Amino acid sequence: MIVSTKGRYALHIMTELAKSGEYQSLKSVAEVHRIPHKYAEAIVSALVKAGLVEASRGKNGGYRLTRTPEEYTLAEILREAETHMTAASCSGTDSNCPHADSCPTLPVWRALNETVENFLSKYTLSDLLPKE
Repeated sequence: MIVSTKGRYALHIMTELAKSGEYQSLKSVAEVHRIPHKYAEAIVSALVKAGLVEASRGKNGGYRLTRTPEEYTLAEILREAETHMTAASCSGTDSNCPHADSCPTLPVWRALNETVENFLSKYTLSDLLPKE
């Protein structure tokens, strides 16, 4: 599994929002991490839809986390940002591979998926924040 730019940027956006806890403009968050604004909009839209981030309009509006940084796992964030979080395209639970019943490699890919999921679930958004 390779984490795409979208996944990495989602972690950057979430980390930036976690630093203050207040509403922040997407423009300022995107500028800090040099994320193209349109790309940041698409990412934050997915995060809002998933309930990880909330939006507020107006002068003091922007985006903020819906929970504390300790309550977000990296696995959860990446699942919402990434299209596929699998080691092989055939190893997901929604795979329609006609050879799944007899495939000798499928158990390996599924075990790798589980290992990556477990690893990323051990880390929270707070682990990415600077230590004081």
